[in-house]
Amino acid sequence: MLYMVHMQVNIPAILPKDEADRLKAEEKAYAQKLQQEGKWRHLWRVAGQYANYSVFDVASNDELHDTLMSLPLYPYMSISVTPLAQHPSAIAAN
Repeated sequence: MLYMVHMQVNIPAILPKDEADRLKAEEKAYAQKLQQEGKWRHLWRVAGQYANYSVFDVASNDELHDTLMSLPLYPYMSISVTPLAQHPSAIAAN
């Protein structure tokens, strides 16, 4: 199942820099692992914001939920999820 996910990151200014840097490094490593596994198909930065639009390819709503909650920066994110379906006019299969 495909999902478009918008993630807006809001790290509080009071979080120590070394802790924020550690979380960002863990987030990057985990995101790259999910991309290599084919679960995080697309990752697009929103220019001028600490945000992204992503496409996930996972088996279920529950798997997506667990994946998102496992993100190291999850506690500092606002997330919106849009389920996607193949458009009948698309010339390429998803």
